[in-house]
Amino acid sequence: MGHVKIGLRPLVIVLVTALLTCWGSKSSYGGEAMANTDHAQKDTYLANLIKQLELKWSANRTINIVCHGHSVPAGYFKTPVVDTFNAYPHLLHKGVKERFPNAVVNVIVTAIGGEASPSGAARFEKDVLALRPDLVLIDYALNDRGLSLAESRAAWTNMIVQAKAKGIKVILLTPTGDTRAKLDDDNDPINQHARQVRELAIQHGVALADSLAALKAFIRDGGKLDDLMSQGNHPNRRGHELVAAALLEWFPVVTAQVVRSQ
Repeated sequence: MGHVKIGLRPLVIVLVTALLTCWGSKSSYGGEAMANTDHAQKDTYLANLIKQLELKWSANRTINIVCHGHSVPAGYFKTPVVDTFNAYPHLLHKGVKERFPNAVVNVIVTAIGGEASPSGAARFEKDVLALRPDLVLIDYALNDRGLSLAESRAAWTNMIVQAKAKGIKVILLTPTGDTRAKLDDDNDPINQHARQVRELAIQHGVALADSLAALKAFIRDGGKLDDLMSQGNHPNRRGHELVAAALLEWFPVVTAQVVRSQ
């Protein structure tokens, strides 16, 4: 998937964010970090958004969901092919519309192939917040394996904090698979970054779509990693379906009727 060079401006953002995060997470009791115990729950986290999705014309409005990240949400399958309509942003769009047939929904992809989270954080305000999203998905962990955990944490924190300050809901995604990774090794970077994403979701009280856990469950049930991959580091349609299913768990139907394609 490639690594990007980190320029001065993204590096400054990461360093400042790290300092602010460290300062802001300290309590007055011996300087211990205070964990956010307000865990996001699947049946309530997007409750206000679900209410908006259930409204009918003329009470409804356009709902914007932004998918921010690297080549996987961008839709790259076997590079350089971009298979937009088999990638999880499009599958999520279809799934949301099946559940909420009266909703006007935009799913906007701001992902860039080869990008890691510091560059994503540097353009977050201009490329993501400017769209006035109702919900933002963040998916950088696969590429962030080329970074230290601390550098990655600072960049993700930057984006989460910016979104929450605007009242925007956030779903974090753990990495999808890589045939070169040792999925059964807790010290493999793919597992280290997945753990960190899970920790960030708890710390900040935002949602989590655990793509890596879904992939591992598929393998435990007798599947093979190759069955989910279009190339070594990009999922195929089947792999993207696992991600979309994990995301759709955050969109429970309350009063709307589920519409199935005939």
